[in-house]
Amino acid sequence: MLSREDFVFTIGYDGPMAVVDSQAKQRYGVCSTRELAEQGFFRAAYASAVYAKDQEAVKQVVDIYNKIAGTSYTLDSPLDRLFGVFPVEVTRWIVL
Repeated sequence: MLSREDFVFTIGYDGPMAVVDSQAKQRYGVCSTRELAEQGFFRAAYASAVYAKDQEAVKQVVDIYNKIAGTSYTLDSPLDRLFGVFPVEVTRWIVL
């Protein structure tokens, strides 16, 4: 199973293997979900909230996104599609 940091900074998949951005992971891996969103890393922030299975964190990400982007997404919106994050179980990963 991927660690939180690996899941948050996964940039894609090569078959059953997750591809992780090592530079982003190293630089921003210690940031909280809220900190990632406030810095504009919405995909990573949303991934962090999904990994934690924390609906309150998802709401924070959406609220910050709406404020900055001028949108009106809700928790009922297709957020997985918006941010390109889908919970996937992988057993292997590569760090680039």
